[in-house]
Amino acid sequence: MEVQLLDSRSGKKITNLKGLSPTSTIEDVKKAYFKQNPNLYPDRQAYRAEQKGKILKDTDTLSKIGLQESGKLYFKDLGLQVGWTTVFLTEYAGPLVIYLSFYIRPAIIYGAGAASQPVSKAVHIAAACWTFHYAKRLLETVFVHRFSHGTMPLTNIFKNSAYYWGFAAFVAYFVNHPLYTPPMFGDKQLYAGLAGFIFAELGNFSVHVALRNLRPAGSKERKIPYADSNPFTWLFSVVSCPNYTYEVMAWTSFSIMTQCLPAGLFTLAGFVQMTIWAIGKHKNYRREFSKYPRGRKSIIPFII
Repeated sequence: MEVQLLDSRSGKKITNLKGLSPTSTIEDVKKAYFKQNPNLYPDRQAYRAEQKGKILKDTDTLSKIGLQESGKLYFKDLGLQVGWTTVFLTEYAGPLVIYLSFYIRPAIIYGAGAASQPVSKAVHIAAACWTFHYAKRLLETVFVHRFSHGTMPLTNIFKNSAYYWGFAAFVAYFVNHPLYTPPMFGDKQLYAGLAGFIFAELGNFSVHVALRNLRPAGSKERKIPYADSNPFTWLFSVVSCPNYTYEVMAWTSFSIMTQCLPAGLFTLAGFVQMTIWAIGKHKNYRREFSKYPRGRKSIIPFII
């Protein structure tokens, strides 16, 4: 069987691939083209059955997409790729180092007199919460997360890092500033926010573990996520992405605890982005699984 590869943008012919069969998968196509062009490793390749169609899965067979004796596929170069683990470690290590630089060495940022100024209890607790959150993310990246796709475009590492690192400096500057004002309602507000933060972090971790257990090591298998015996996973009953729900809850609690506008803006920006991701994942779940629970929303129970 011979498959003709066309450029997804121009529609011009690139090459012909021989030695394939109707039972060959898109992954086999990637390997075959990689043999012809060693610069285009499989993770860098993407294919469509139609020029403006959706990206085909690695597990899709040629017969499934309508190719029998011969046919054509549209090729897209995804550009230089980098591993998800590398991306996450870079994204999350930055905010940890940046925030702690403001907290531990205020004289460098605010001037020599800053180190002698009294520091609010809220500032210390905020630093502990920030450190815990990003240390948790780093450890989850190494020991918990299993990725269905091993890489992402190299350019994303700069875009994502700019977001996380920039907001880390923005929030850290104001929370650790010598003129920082503690929460209006004192310890009640501080500890209420802290309790909400801890609750949400535990929930977020529990969901990540539950999602990890859905996919056997080394596989790309996808299943419908359901709640298990851990009460924190019960949120799966009403939303498709409870990890995002808990994430928003954690940063909302942090914003209440610190009563800091930049923290609130960070929470809002994160909520908007995670809502976009959650809606996309929710639609994919419903499209992929015919028996997907219809009562679930994307990120906010009964609303979104």
